[in-house]
Amino acid sequence: MRYVLALDQGTTSSRAILFDEHGTPVSVSQREFRQIYPQPGWVEHDPKEIIATQRETAREAVRQANVSLKDVMSVGITNQRETTIIWDRQTGEPIHNAIVWQDRRTAPMCAELKQVGAESLVTERTGLVIDPYFSGTKIAWLLDQVPGARARAERGELAFGTVDTWLVWHLTGNRTHVTDPSNASRTLLFNIHMNDWEPELLSLLRVPRALLPDVHPSAHAFGMIPASLVGEPLIIGGIAGDQQAALFGQACHKPGMAKNTYGTGCFMLLHTGDRVVRSKNGLVATSCAQVKGIEFALEGSVFIGGAVVQWLRDELQFFSSSSEIERLAASCLDSGDVFLVPAFTGLGAPYWDAHARGALVGITRGTSRAHIARAALESIAFQSAELLDAMQKDAGEKLTELRVDGGASANDLLMQFQADLLGVPVVRPKVLETTALGAAYLAGLTVDLWKSRDELAQQWQAQKRFEPHMQRKEAEGKLARWREAVGRARNWTAA
Repeated sequence: MRYVLALDQGTTSSRAILFDEHGTPVSVSQREFRQIYPQPGWVEHDPKEIIATQRETAREAVRQANVSLKDVMSVGITNQRETTIIWDRQTGEPIHNAIVWQDRRTAPMCAELKQVGAESLVTERTGLVIDPYFSGTKIAWLLDQVPGARARAERGELAFGTVDTWLVWHLTGNRTHVTDPSNASRTLLFNIHMNDWEPELLSLLRVPRALLPDVHPSAHAFGMIPASLVGEPLIIGGIAGDQQAALFGQACHKPGMAKNTYGTGCFMLLHTGDRVVRSKNGLVATSCAQVKGIEFALEGSVFIGGAVVQWLRDELQFFSSSSEIERLAASCLDSGDVFLVPAFTGLGAPYWDAHARGALVGITRGTSRAHIARAALESIAFQSAELLDAMQKDAGEKLTELRVDGGASANDLLMQFQADLLGVPVVRPKVLETTALGAAYLAGLTVDLWKSRDELAQQWQAQKRFEPHMQRKEAEGKLARWREAVGRARNWTAA
């Protein structure tokens, strides 16, 4: 039996999963790390904690599996996207904490860019909208705010990377400065049509070209990890941002296929083939993980998905384990007309409202913890339903099913409510770890462990299918009520 090690560096934890050649997880190791909130709306990570926890999990996953290291063929990396790190090329030391994708500190800079009419250029070249979510304005903020950073960047002394680039730099030990198109396309600096960095956007955001990594296809020999990590040298054969990795792991290789990942946020991607679809409904176009040729997807991003459950657990202390929410929410028949809009860091697609904040509406004396827990779960499905509605309008085709993955997709109550709202079947695969699996597949293709995407698609198997039961009129009524609640949360912090 041969294996691939996937490093899955997420927003709240680093994980490593060893997959066998059938795409089955053999061992898993996970470490949570700190979330740093210097000010309201600001979110940071310690880059050294990211690399330390990822190293620990890699070693532990290999140790647990008790397999011969000679049979581990390759390493794939998948990562939280948009999170921005700048470091010293000589020492490898970060010049500041990582600024996380959820961070909203650059909202004023984004507003200025929109005012000078930059949005059409950005959207045309990158497929994105101007929003603090993406890396470009975070890079500009670091260069402006960290003393001496801009001059050092222009002299070529500093390196920028999303988390994949940071990991490869440190894991290879030889200063390999690389990324792939699925990550590069999330920076506001990458021309997705040309598949390269865009000089006009570098100039617009005042980002020196010397700061940026080289871009290679997602299935590519990126560098070697020395034997000191797990006991045997290993090739890094695949890199993809978490959502494109999940699309790949879900075998959504053809236009019209879609998946939704229920993680810290929720991310829905619809494969559009070699066509960049310009959204009229608040979605973004993005590069897919690339093997041969350039492919694209429409994407909608919900900033707070499973994180709303963590909030109930950690801040409100409704339960001690996130898995308890299903039982609590199921103890009432419905939410009692209570709606929780978890706009803790603004609203993503289709609203793109950096000034929105969380709102709990419809509460009465009879509202219980169970009603609020149910409203929290339902908020994940409502936000995802709005994404799918926007996608179908943009793509001009109706989906026949939605493939789902991520931690919260294990929640049957949520998945059934999602199917009811959408009016299409929701299909959960046997292997829920599709993000890590996508990275493993890319790495395996590089070393010929698998020969083609068709071979990979044959490994995909459904574990459970949720058929919609709710009448369409009732579902539409619930969505209309949800949109009313969203209206109460919008534009809260605007001057």
